Amino acid sequence: MSNLILLLQEYGVLIVFAVVLVEQIGLPIPAFPILIVAGALGVDGDFSWPAVLAVSLLACLISDCFWFGAGRHYGKRILKLLCRISLSPDYCVSQTEDNFKRWGPKALIVAKFIPGFNTIAPPLAGAMGTSNATFLGFSVLGGLLWSGTGIAIGAYFHTSVDQVLGILSTMGTTALVVLVVLLLLFISFKYVERKRFHQSVEIERISIHDLKQLMEQGQEPVLVDARSATAQMLEPSVPGAVLFNGGDPLTALAAFGKDQHIVVYCSCPNDVTAAHVAKQLLAHGYHRAKPLHGGLEAWNTAFAAERPVPAEALGQGMPQ
Repeated sequence: MSNLILLLQEYGVLIVFAVVLVEQIGLPIPAFPILIVAGALGVDGDFSWPAVLAVSLLACLISDCFWFGAGRHYGKRILKLLCRISLSPDYCVSQTEDNFKRWGPKALIVAKFIPGFNTIAPPLAGAMGTSNATFLGFSVLGGLLWSGTGIAIGAYFHTSVDQVLGILSTMGTTALVVLVVLLLLFISFKYVERKRFHQSVEIERISIHDLKQLMEQGQEPVLVDARSATAQMLEPSVPGAVLFNGGDPLTALAAFGKDQHIVVYCSCPNDVTAAHVAKQLLAHGYHRAKPLHGGLEAWNTAFAAERPVPAEALGQGMPQ
């Protein structure tokens, strides 16, 4: 550990840049503690805090611009990819879409303080058509606020940080093992949390093949779009689908019978939003409610080579 501290003191700026960049890209490596330590060492003259602030901001901008460009070119697909590799539950995309719609690009100023939001906000800004100048302005403000806060905390509590570093240096390799174990425990906790979340949305799903069969048999299934309003702006809904934009599905379906086939779809990984809505409908007596396996992507793939299906053929539409 003493060697690690010496390494931080000698190559600290490069280490800060690398750790911040890796964390901002999306890997579960906490960079904020590094900024705090750098701020504390800066008080004692071991670091140049302006240099730390500069490299941290540069790392943030590189990551933000990369994800912004990915969102601009790949749209919703890059958001679903991020949620698949994220340790956070899969509803992170829907939550970010709602937060971004509420606050707009200004959300980038505080995004880095919110786990999950910090990685997804830049590509969402790109997918939503935010201009380059607007994005860059708010991204710089967000990077400065986040980096400056970490450095300022370290500078203010530099005495306490120095004491912790002193204790760690006397513990030798034991301290390093403890830190690695704590990191592994954090990752394990997030993984277990995700598994429990998936178990909470376990429900029988309907395949696109079975949905087609219902339509061909004249069963008139009701399609329900369970996506957020922002997601519906990014990608058109199925023609004739009932939209409730995250509101109360029971109100939106009040005019339909509880014996009717109801198929709920979304565009999030593992159909989690659709599964939540379907379980809510089942609990209120809509015993034929099921989430669509594969969501909107499955629908679009199945009907890509066909003409749009008229709403009358589906027996769908908002109640008059």
